[in-house]
Amino acid sequence: MDKKNARLIFMGTPDIARDCLSQLIEDGYNITAVFTREDKPVGRKQIMTAPPVKTVALDHGIPVYQPKTLKGETGDIIKGLQPDLIAVVAYGRILPANVIEMPTCGCLNLHVSLLPKYRGAAPIQWAVINGDNQTGVTVMHINEGLDTGDIIDVLPVEIDDDETADELFADVAEKGKVFFSKVIEKVLSGNYTRTPQDDSKATFAPPLTKEMSRFELSDDVNVVYNKIRGQNPWPGTDFLCDGKKVKVIKARKSAKSGKPGEILSLKPLTVSLSGGSVEMLTVQPEGSKAMDGTAWARGRRFKIGDIIK
Repeated sequence: MDKKNARLIFMGTPDIARDCLSQLIEDGYNITAVFTREDKPVGRKQIMTAPPVKTVALDHGIPVYQPKTLKGETGDIIKGLQPDLIAVVAYGRILPANVIEMPTCGCLNLHVSLLPKYRGAAPIQWAVINGDNQTGVTVMHINEGLDTGDIIDVLPVEIDDDETADELFADVAEKGKVFFSKVIEKVLSGNYTRTPQDDSKATFAPPLTKEMSRFELSDDVNVVYNKIRGQNPWPGTDFLCDGKKVKVIKARKSAKSGKPGEILSLKPLTVSLSGGSVEMLTVQPEGSKAMDGTAWARGRRFKIGDIIK
């Protein structure tokens, strides 16, 4: 089936979905409709804001649907669109069985991990938090499970030692959008294979929570550093100093060592943990704006050898 004639429905919501939709449009696919989440209030003024996918679709004259559910009347709408294929990227809704069965070429999902590892909502973040040196993207057929469908193809992506989850996500999205487009073309042509996932090797990547942000200055340096990278930009990481929260925004691991919480250097601010230390390059004390770690330490009148408590 030719990609210019095949009827595609695209479902997605955030930036990575926007990038994938833009790539499919650029590559000449016939996108007959886009489904995305509802507009929502954003920022302090709670301004109603459209999902990134919606903006791209409207710019290209593609009909947009924002249903609260894909069941009932919405299912009838999808059926009426007669899709040959449904492409899904971070849509945020579960597709019911009747929708999964509608497209002649199936429903394809782009998932940002090497399945079956890291099924779930936060695969990129957990790959960094766990200190992995590789992640990737998987294109799979959707079934009724959570990221359990047959794998069509995978694209490995290396993780740099100092890369944050935010930086890695941008890298994966850039590579993944091109990969997804190529895999969809293979599926439409019928020139592909399906490989069932090995459920015995599955791991889960649950959503991150605010409660994960705290670390102790006695914790292992690798654990802390990976949390700082993997929880950037949200929920972030922080420690307590005199009972006040200090958020660590940007950091770098150091080989220097000392007692837990000991200040080993002021420029850059280097704080000892278990098994090593971390250079706290940018911090944000509770109630203040983000600042250079050295400036914060000097404002607190810390000296080399002091212990943060």
